[in-house]
Amino acid sequence: MSTVAATTPTTMPTATTSAPTVDATVEPTLAFHDVAKVFATGTRALEDVSIDVRPGEFVSVVGPSGCGKSTLLRLAAGLDAATEGDIDVRADTTSFVFQEATLLEWRTAQRNVELVGELAGVGAAERRRRAAETLELVGLKGFENQHPRALSGGMRMRVSIARALVAEPQLALFDEPFGALDEITRLKMQTELQRLFQLKGFAAMFITHSISEAVYLSSRVLVMSGRPGRIVDDIELPWSYPRSPELRYEPEFGRIVGHLSHALEAHS
Repeated sequence: MSTVAATTPTTMPTATTSAPTVDATVEPTLAFHDVAKVFATGTRALEDVSIDVRPGEFVSVVGPSGCGKSTLLRLAAGLDAATEGDIDVRADTTSFVFQEATLLEWRTAQRNVELVGELAGVGAAERRRRAAETLELVGLKGFENQHPRALSGGMRMRVSIARALVAEPQLALFDEPFGALDEITRLKMQTELQRLFQLKGFAAMFITHSISEAVYLSSRVLVMSGRPGRIVDDIELPWSYPRSPELRYEPEFGRIVGHLSHALEAHS
C-alpha cells in the first residue's frame, strides 16, 4: 500500500535533540485515503483527508471546534463509516479512550479494567492478573478496590487508560482525555501517557485543543482547518523520548507552539 499524505511533514530542526525514529518502510497501522464524511443532515464534516499513523508513532490532531477531529477517531474505530475514500486499519486490537472516563460506577477500579477481558472471554484468574498489573502500571496500586465515586478526576482517567491498555492495543485512539482535568493534573497525566506510550509502543492518534499538549506528547502534529475539516499542516517534532516536563520551557518548544498556533489561526 502506498502512503498517502495531505501535506508533506515538516521537521522543525534543532541542534540539540533528535527526532523519534519511525520506520517509513513499515505499513501504517492506520491510514486514511482521501476520506470525506457527510452526515445525514447534509453537514460536510471532513473533506479530502489523508493521514497515516505508523507503528510506534504518536500523532496528535489539533483544530477548531467542530472541524471533525472526533469524527476522525470514530471513523478509525469503526464506529461510523466514511462517505468517500478508504480507511485501512492494520491492528488486531484497537482501544478508545473517551473525553470522559466512562467507568461503571457499580464496579471497582479493578473490575472496570477487567471488563475488557470478560467481554473477550478471558478466564477470571488471568483477567484479574492483567488488570492488577495494568493498574500498577498507571500508578493505582492500592486503589484496585475503590469505586469510581471515591477517585479523583485524574485517578478516574488513569483507570480509563488502564482499561484501554489492558487489551495490549496496537492502535490507541484518544479523544481529548485530559480536557476536563485541572492544569496540574493534566500536566502530570501528559507525562504519564508519554511514559506508557514509550513502554508499550502502540500507534496513537490523540485529539486535543491544547497545542502545547500536542507538541509535548507527539512525534507528529496535524493541523485541521475549519469545517469541512482538512489537514493543512503536518509537523514532525524533533525530540526523542522520553521527554522531560522541563521541555515545555525550552525556546524551541515555544517556537513550534507558535508555528502551530499561526497555522491554526490562518485556517480556522
